[in-house]
This record gives sequence, C-alpha cells and structure tokens, in this order.
Amino acid sequence: MTTLIQHPAENLTKNVESPVEKKVWTDAEFMALNRDGHRYEIVNGELIDMGNSGAKHGYIAIILSAALFNCVSTRKLGAVFDSSTAFKMKSGNKRSPDVSFMAKERLQGLDELPDGFLEGAPDLAVEILSPSNTVEEIHNKLVEYFANGSRLLWVIHPKEKYVLVYRSSQEPDRLLKSADSLDGEEIVPGFTLPIAELFQKLAF
Repeated sequence: MTTLIQHPAENLTKNVESPVEKKVWTDAEFMALNRDGHRYEIVNGELIDMGNSGAKHGYIAIILSAALFNCVSTRKLGAVFDSSTAFKMKSGNKRSPDVSFMAKERLQGLDELPDGFLEGAPDLAVEILSPSNTVEEIHNKLVEYFANGSRLLWVIHPKEKYVLVYRSSQEPDRLLKSADSLDGEEIVPGFTLPIAELFQKLAF
C-alpha cells in the first residue's frame, strides 16, 4: 500500500487566504456617486463617508472662505475651494479639506478649472474639527497633504476656539488663540484674519 505524503508547502498554500483586493476607483466612478447630501473621500481604496457637518462647522467655513476669497480674488493669487472639492493624491486617495487654496503658479496653462480633480494637495489646506474626528485621522491627512504639495495647514478647533498652524506634518508651528490673527504668510500673501472672527457670536 502506497501512502502519499503531502508537501508542507502545499498545506500552507491551501490554508492561507488570498488578500482581498481593494477597489480602484476611477475619477468617473467617484464623481458619479449619489451624494445625497454627503461628502466622500477615498482612502486606501475604501470609500469614506465624511457625513454632514453641524451648523457651527459650516458657519466657520463660510467666514474663512469669504475672507480668503476676497483676498485671493482681489490680488489674483489663485483659487479658493470648498469642502466638496476632492484633490487627487499620489497614492490614489482623494482628499477634501474643509477649505483650500491653490496658488496660480500651479494652475498655469488652464483656461478654466476642470470638471474633475486637481492633482496634488492644495497649497493651503484647512481642516475644521468635528466631534467625530480622531487624532489618527487628522494626522494621516496632515501627512498626506504635505507629501503632496501643501505648504501651510490650519486645523481649527471650534469647541476650544483655537487654531493650530502647521508648516510640516511633524508638529504644529504655533497655536493661535482669540487675541491672535491668521496669517497667509508667503502662501497667501496679504491675507490676515483675527481668530476671534472665526468664533464670533450671532448678532442679529
């Protein structure tokens, strides 16, 4: 009687599950998503539902966006974008800062902005913290923004009423409180905004 001895490597091959392949989203597929009032990002092949923001979050975004747009358009510095704009990272991820600015030097050669996505991260990216944000999530965004061309990043904390300014993903360059002002530095030259204006109370 002959006994067949199975090679150990064959057992390993049968027992090890093949890794699940992550979906590669095309630009067309991502743009065709039924948003239904939601914002999405693509992170490591996964579709991330960013949910809806609260009233305070949206109000701060509008105050900052209006001030930035006024400065940028008057000085013809580039373009300002809202949170519905996704930027295409080198990894294939698509990130959407709450407010962003891209300098005109990076838009040269364009007669108008594309219907699709801009390559790389914006020169200025702004993240307004929500209760659902985690430290790891924000850190990963910072790392990817700077790895893809960002030069300045503001993280706004609505509840504690302060802003962290980053010039790299390593650590914040400074912490700004209500008595301080945001400064566009050489990235958005001429832009300043008192921090207190971001957290102003309603006055009807």
